[in-house]
Amino acid sequence: MTAAKRADARRNQATLLDAAAAVFVESGVDAPVREIATRAGVGMGTIYRHFPTRADLVVAVYRHQVDACTEAGRSLLAGPTDPYAALGQWIDLFVDFLVTKHGLADLMRSDNAGFETLHTYFLDRLVPVCTDLLAAAAAAGAIRADVAAYELLRGVGNLCIGAGQDPGYDARRLVALLIAGLRHNPVA
Repeated sequence: MTAAKRADARRNQATLLDAAAAVFVESGVDAPVREIATRAGVGMGTIYRHFPTRADLVVAVYRHQVDACTEAGRSLLAGPTDPYAALGQWIDLFVDFLVTKHGLADLMRSDNAGFETLHTYFLDRLVPVCTDLLAAAAAAGAIRADVAAYELLRGVGNLCIGAGQDPGYDARRLVALLIAGLRHNPVA
């Protein structure tokens, strides 16, 4: 197989996973596969060939989004964006990611080892990126330096729990308040 064909296959799979993620946000992880196939512009057989079970598809979407969130953090760190603004932009992406993973825990409860593997994958990729973003913002004097990435990710995650079930609850606003609270305050 040529490198161009492999790159094309990776792009096609990314398109399929992005489509599945969008459908999961709109309709939940139990959405009909035909809805995902239509959104991705592929036949249902293509989805089943790559992801024989719904759990396989959900796990692939989860991993794909963890990878995308990781890459976005690296890009923001390497870009011209102010470190505090980069942290805020990345946290917004992380909140978007959290929305798509709702329902995953319920689906994976029957396979605790699989869930633990995904949780480890999540931590191994996102905690270091968040650590780097926090360190850059702290080095620039924009935020306090005593915040651990794991604590911040847990805090953001906890603020997002149940947000989709209560239209009066604005998790994104509360996350923005949390991030604003990280600001360095020289008057202490």
